[in-house]
Amino acid sequence: MHGGARVEKAKDPRRAFIRLARYLLPYKWRITFVFLLVIIGSVLSLLGPYLLGVAIDGYILKGDVHGLFTISLLMLGIYVANWVSQSLQGLVMVSISQNALKSLRKDLFEHLQTLSLSYFDKRTHGELMSRLTNDIDAISQTLSQSITQLFSSSLTFVGILFAMFILNMWLALTSLLVLPVMILMTVFVGKRTLAGFRILQARLGDLNGSMEEAIGGERVVQAFGQQGPVLNRFDEANRTVRDAAIEANTYAMIIPPLVNVMSSFSIAVIAGVGGWMAVIGSTTIGTIATFISYSRSFVQPLRQLADLYNSVQTALAGAERVFETIDEKPEITDKPDAYPLEKISGEVAFNHITFSYIPNILVLKDMSLHAKPGETVAFVGPTGAGKTTMVNVLSRFYDIQEGSISIDGYDIRDVKVESLRRHLGVVLQDDFLFADTVIENIRYGNLTATDEECIAAAELANADQFVVRLPKGYNTTLSERGSNLSQGQRQLLTIARAIIANPSILILDEATSSVDTRTEINIQQALLKLMKGRTSFVIAHRLSTIRKSDQVLVINEGRIVERGTHDSLLRQKGFYYNLYMSQFKGTNTQAEWDSAT
Repeated sequence: MHGGARVEKAKDPRRAFIRLARYLLPYKWRITFVFLLVIIGSVLSLLGPYLLGVAIDGYILKGDVHGLFTISLLMLGIYVANWVSQSLQGLVMVSISQNALKSLRKDLFEHLQTLSLSYFDKRTHGELMSRLTNDIDAISQTLSQSITQLFSSSLTFVGILFAMFILNMWLALTSLLVLPVMILMTVFVGKRTLAGFRILQARLGDLNGSMEEAIGGERVVQAFGQQGPVLNRFDEANRTVRDAAIEANTYAMIIPPLVNVMSSFSIAVIAGVGGWMAVIGSTTIGTIATFISYSRSFVQPLRQLADLYNSVQTALAGAERVFETIDEKPEITDKPDAYPLEKISGEVAFNHITFSYIPNILVLKDMSLHAKPGETVAFVGPTGAGKTTMVNVLSRFYDIQEGSISIDGYDIRDVKVESLRRHLGVVLQDDFLFADTVIENIRYGNLTATDEECIAAAELANADQFVVRLPKGYNTTLSERGSNLSQGQRQLLTIARAIIANPSILILDEATSSVDTRTEINIQQALLKLMKGRTSFVIAHRLSTIRKSDQVLVINEGRIVERGTHDSLLRQKGFYYNLYMSQFKGTNTQAEWDSAT
């Protein structure tokens, strides 16, 4: 046995339940209707066996065919009405639960859009997707089925007990003799069945993750000839799933025979005791038949209650994780008196800023710079020096700890975040494209742009020349992340996206670091058009891309160690000179770039 596999429980199930119930409040009258149907269904399910006893004692034993026909029709009507009641319960409850979950899913996803990047830095994509899928699915299962089943099973169990004692107290006590054994065995096997299936789900998750990783990285797998180790890992995960499935299903298969055995034992006891009581005149044959019918369905509510308890606990644990995410406060928020940043010229100033992602580990140390409108400022330096962090704090993805950053004299912490970012255009090294048409990917920079404006932006970005050769031109649908395009083509489309956004301030973060020299020249020509008349901040390891910058800031270990123009820094023969010479000594890369631009 896997002793560690236990039902996950909420830390505060009452609070999670209350918060979840708020999403059901708009449907309170429909829920009331569902519970009325549950009550009606439970009463009808009790009436069937009772009428069976009446039919035996009142009509069969007396040979009353007409009466038997009448009561048989009544029983048929009751069973049909019970079926209708249960069907309506399911239909209405599914509608309620899915509408409630739609609101919950919307609240969760909308809140995720408001959270700062630091929140996503600390969590994996898989963990966040689990909130939106697995946890929501667990809640869905409970809302659509478990709640009504829990109420119905409880009501049926109590109803059967009540009916038994009303009909015959001694037979009822006889029926209860097997109850403790039935409860213990059902709960014991039920827990292990649930634990087994939880282990199976976990192993299936591992197997699916292994397959997804292998398929996603198939190019790398084949490039390094690692098909053998990949197959070995798959075989191991596959064997684990098989073993877990055998164990889980073995326990699951024990329950039906166990229920049958215990029901048969209960029937034998009732038949024996009831038969003796009938002989001495203490009960009737019809009552015995009713008790036998009740005893056959007696264990079902018990088993359902044991299973439902676990599923409700799991759902509440999932709800708690969802609400934990919804309760997360974004680190970057607008001040109460924040105002929108209107039309700007693009003057940017960093005034003695200090910043750290992790407390007491400084990434930027007393940094200052001043960019005039329309200037191009380049950040250069080794990996980890703080270049990207400079543009992260300018975009206010993170807030600085000391100093201030201003645009046209306005402190960026005093303006509305949305209006700030509307003035910023970003072209990243990680050129993310959506699984949509080419033209819609360009339009993402400005959703109100017309098709003509998007095409004009593509022409300005030098992207039109390859887009028109695609199977459907601008209406060609790209695969996930634009993987059916080359790196350079993807980059040109992101530049077109930035052009259509028409920002006042441009941020180019390693925009050409992943392409060859020829493609880089093509991209550079597009970037020069984009940068014209805009304040631009350029980050690049390949120093050929920043020769014409108005300012070059050399950053090392979080400090600006040199600043000036490209030519003046070369004359100093310092840090920048060494970086530049290490890249271009003995190559003709710079000459190629110069001739092209």
